[in-house]
Amino acid sequence: MVTRTLADLAAYVSGIARGNGNEVIRGVGTLQSAVPGQISFLSNPQYRRYLATTQASAVLVTESDAPGCAVNAIVVSNPYVAYARIARLFAPEQPHSPGVHPSAVVDSAAELGADVSIGPNAVIEAEAVIGAGSRIGAGCVIGRAVSIGAASCLEANVTVWDGSRIGARALIHPGVVIGADGFGLANDAGQWIKVPQLGRVVIGDDVEIGANTTIDRGALEDTVIEDGVKLDNLIQIGHNVRIGAHTAIAACTAVAGSTKIGKYCGIGGTVGIVGHLEIADRVQITGMSMVTQSITEPGTYSSGTPLEANAQWRKNYARFKHLDELWRRMKALEAKLNQLQGKG
Repeated sequence: MVTRTLADLAAYVSGIARGNGNEVIRGVGTLQSAVPGQISFLSNPQYRRYLATTQASAVLVTESDAPGCAVNAIVVSNPYVAYARIARLFAPEQPHSPGVHPSAVVDSAAELGADVSIGPNAVIEAEAVIGAGSRIGAGCVIGRAVSIGAASCLEANVTVWDGSRIGARALIHPGVVIGADGFGLANDAGQWIKVPQLGRVVIGDDVEIGANTTIDRGALEDTVIEDGVKLDNLIQIGHNVRIGAHTAIAACTAVAGSTKIGKYCGIGGTVGIVGHLEIADRVQITGMSMVTQSITEPGTYSSGTPLEANAQWRKNYARFKHLDELWRRMKALEAKLNQLQGKG
C-alpha cells in the first residue's frame, strides 16, 4: 500500500500544509465519501458546503477556501490539478511483463523495441515498428508499416491501419480505430463511387484517445493529431482533419473532413463541426453546439437551446418558425417610424 505524509504531499504539489504535517494519507476520495486516511479536494464552489462535514483526513483547497476547512489542508492555487498529481501516486501503473504472448501473430519483418509487451491474439503486420517499452493489448491489430513510439500503451482491441504513425507515450483505450478510410464518395448520375483514401493518420506525443473513438486516414494529405491532444470516448474525426496541440475534446463529438482546430481548444460533448472550417487557438465550444462557420478569434462559443419544460419548448418552437415574418414586420414598422419622424 502506498502511503505519504501530508507534508510530503504538500511538497510534491508545491502547496502549503495546514494542520498536522505528519498525518498519513493512504488514498483519495470525494468530499462526501472520503474516510480517514484519504485526501480530497475542492474545486467546484457548489461542493463548498461539504468542507465542514467531510471525513477526509485532509483537503486540497485554495487560500480563500482554507478558513472553511474543518480538517487538515494543503493550500494550492489549483486544487484539481494538485489532486490529479496526487491521485497518480496512489494509482500507479500496473507493471507489464515484456514479451510476445504465444497466441500473438508477429510478422518476421516487424520491429519490436526493447521491453515491448504483445498481448494475446494481437496481430503485428510486416514493417510495423513498436517503440521500446510499449504495450500492445489483447486483440490489437497493428497494420503494415505502422509506427508506434516508445512507452505507448494500446489497450485491448485497438486497430491501427496501414501506415499510421503514433508518437511516444500514447494512451489508446479499447476499441479505438485509427486509419480506417474516410468518407470519400463521388456521385456519378446517382451512383456512389468510392474515392481512394491515400493519406495517413499521424499522431504526436503524449496523446490520449478514448474508447471506441475513430480517426479516419486522409484522402490525399494526412489526418494529424498534434502533441498532447486528449480525445474522449466515441469521437469521430474525419479525413484530413488537423487538431492542434493540447486541445481536449469531450465524448460524442464529430468533426467533419478537412477542418482545422487550433491549439489549446476545449470542445464539449456532442458538438458537431462541419467540414472545411478553421477554428482559432484557445477556443472553447460548449456542449451540444453546432459549428457551421469558421471561428477566427479565441473565446467561448455556444449554440442550441437549453432544456425546458416540454409545454414551454413547444410554444417557443412554434414561435421560432415565425421569426422571419416577425423580423420583416419589425423592419417595415421601423421604416414607417423613420418616415413619420422625418416628416415631423
